[in-house]
Amino acid sequence: MAAPHIAFLGIGLMGAPMVHNLLAAGFPMTLWNRTARKCEPFEVSATIAATPAEAVAGADVVITMLENGDVVESVLVAQGVMTALRPDAVLVDMSSVQPSLARRHAALAAEQGAGYLDAPVSGGTRGAEAGTLSIMAGGKADTLGRVRPVFEALGQVTHIGPVGAGQLAKLANQAIVGITIGAVSEALLLAAKGGADPVAVREALMGGFAGSKILEQHGQRMIDRDFAPGAPARIQLKDLRMILDEARSEGLTLPLAQLAHNSYLSLVANGHADVDHSGLLLELEHVNGARLGGFRQDSKGQD
Repeated sequence: MAAPHIAFLGIGLMGAPMVHNLLAAGFPMTLWNRTARKCEPFEVSATIAATPAEAVAGADVVITMLENGDVVESVLVAQGVMTALRPDAVLVDMSSVQPSLARRHAALAAEQGAGYLDAPVSGGTRGAEAGTLSIMAGGKADTLGRVRPVFEALGQVTHIGPVGAGQLAKLANQAIVGITIGAVSEALLLAAKGGADPVAVREALMGGFAGSKILEQHGQRMIDRDFAPGAPARIQLKDLRMILDEARSEGLTLPLAQLAHNSYLSLVANGHADVDHSGLLLELEHVNGARLGGFRQDSKGQD
């Protein structure tokens, strides 16, 4: 049986390594990105389309990995992807969008006779490169079954429930990530300000109940002051905003998510929209006039 032809829309920090892994797994691909030069590394091994509608024409599986819901809506609806879908295609949105938007897009795909899955991911650029992403899928089980081999080239997929459930799982993931980055930032700064070695503190905490991937990976980033974006702070802020919007729609109050949102809002407002989300440490340093590793007499936030 021939491998399905995949149209992949969005060749960014996450999309590029995902495309690399899909090509390595033998899937024929057509690519589109708003900034066309980002497709150039793949022009020998994949077809490059001039428009998203052109990219999806004839594709068996269409994957979107775009920055936010507004962009997804524009590409799928305003730029003609929905009407260009084959009736038996499966549209897979791996972006992080509002659950209500996923349900809207599923209904539009159904009008074209196409299947739909919302399948956001966790694991960051490292997971995308290694093919170890955690994929949270919402939609029909038989639709998921049709594209499972595609997901297996990217990581491990879990069927969460009906359309929109994948996005709800991603919101839960991002609540834990955003809040925990804040906790790790505060813990390491507290220890360092009191005179403890943050390297040793992180190592000790990794062996106890406080151990986590956030402490392991982002705690090391904080110590190394390596804030090159894997997941930019502006995206974490967007996700926290969606979390709070969803909570309000369900009549919930989430105080820790609100505090994390406010901290990321200040981080972005202070010019750090494109640092990695572990760069929340910079905002904490700014507020305290302290720097991880020692006390600072000024309050500019970073040297």
